[in-house]
Amino acid sequence: MKQLNRLEEQAAEPSFWEDGGRVQEYLKKSGALKEQLRPLRELEQLLEEAEVLLELAEEEGEGGELTEEAARQLQLIARKLDRLELETLFSGKHDHSNAIVSLHPGAGGVESQDWAEMLLRMYSRWAEKKGLEVELLDLLPGDEAGIKSATLLVKGPSAYGYLQSEKGVHRLIRISPFDAARRRHTSFASVDVIPEVPEEEWTINPEDLKIDTFRASGAGGQHVNKTDSAVRITHIPTGIVVTCQRDRSQHHNRQQAMRILRARLAELQRQAQEKELNALRGEQMEIAWGSQIRTYVFHPFTLVKDHRTGVETGQVEAVMNGELDQFMEAFLIWQARNRGRQNAH
Repeated sequence: MKQLNRLEEQAAEPSFWEDGGRVQEYLKKSGALKEQLRPLRELEQLLEEAEVLLELAEEEGEGGELTEEAARQLQLIARKLDRLELETLFSGKHDHSNAIVSLHPGAGGVESQDWAEMLLRMYSRWAEKKGLEVELLDLLPGDEAGIKSATLLVKGPSAYGYLQSEKGVHRLIRISPFDAARRRHTSFASVDVIPEVPEEEWTINPEDLKIDTFRASGAGGQHVNKTDSAVRITHIPTGIVVTCQRDRSQHHNRQQAMRILRARLAELQRQAQEKELNALRGEQMEIAWGSQIRTYVFHPFTLVKDHRTGVETGQVEAVMNGELDQFMEAFLIWQARNRGRQNAH
């Protein structure tokens, strides 16, 4: 509020509107601040309305329509407060960005490949429930079932803020549908989540790129399989390789691959900076592949447990259908507490 007041005081100066660049900067900053304050102002209005309703309900007496309406209003306010509290946990630079999610099965062949495909379906259903858009950027099918790898772009408000909780190794324990002896198997799949980075934020030197085209593998129509529409881009200085083969257009696949590459280069820089900070703090970096974040048990009982936050549920089917909010929200609170402890040292 103070920032907005200061900006409006500057805008009140007679010479302010003569500087076009200054005006554009003011409009951009004030618009962003007003959008941040909008939920608070809505809550203030709802609270004022609830106060009036409660006064009228008191005059009317218990059990009247106004009492019920006041109760509904208070429930609405409570939900909005919960939502606002959650939004305050999105404090990272890219928490409101789109998310690029990559899935890779661990060792174990068809078992792990099937598990990776189950996770892909789980995240797609979660995004659908949230009203987010999912764009499959790359998919390599398994030999018998499942997938060898997949990359998807999840677009919408706070997509990365939510999905960052999923980065790590996911473990599945179940009776294998691929085992004739009906034995219990343990499978692993790795999930990587990085924010999409706008093109203007990260420039890539074309001379640093090696670009190859090849025929797309798997299903995709006659055109895909008969032309070199798939694209593989290698960033020579870092050795990062990205592929995209989901579209019939080689140009579109190249654009998508560049989006993934920009995001991975930005993430590489962030990790290097974090490593340097942790070295200064004297902390040991967490090893991503070794960090088993969640276990999903289908047999001999049903349980999904997050090993970082301790949150668990027996509703494994609901979780696999995209009911992930309880895990994501608990992670955001856990992450905020960890940041608070780090900043205190």
